[in-house]
Amino acid sequence: MADSVHREILKTISVLMTTAFAFVAGSAWNEAIQALLNQFIQQGSAVSAMLIYAIVVTIIAVVVTVFIGRLVGKAGIDIEE
Repeated sequence: MADSVHREILKTISVLMTTAFAFVAGSAWNEAIQALLNQFIQQGSAVSAMLIYAIVVTIIAVVVTVFIGRLVGKAGIDIEE
């Protein structure tokens, strides 16, 4: 019983740490993409810049998610939904 509790605690901590690192990486990409778009879009067009940014981030998220899903599938790992 104590062993299963210990494993569950370690699992939870590892998930929390992984999520925290993903959040930090996502934040870094957020700033990088915004800075990149700001170089190519005029300062007066904030709404169009935000729309382009949202589209770019969505496309990147979909491509990366599909890529990771395929890698995980090839490794034979079943992801719980």
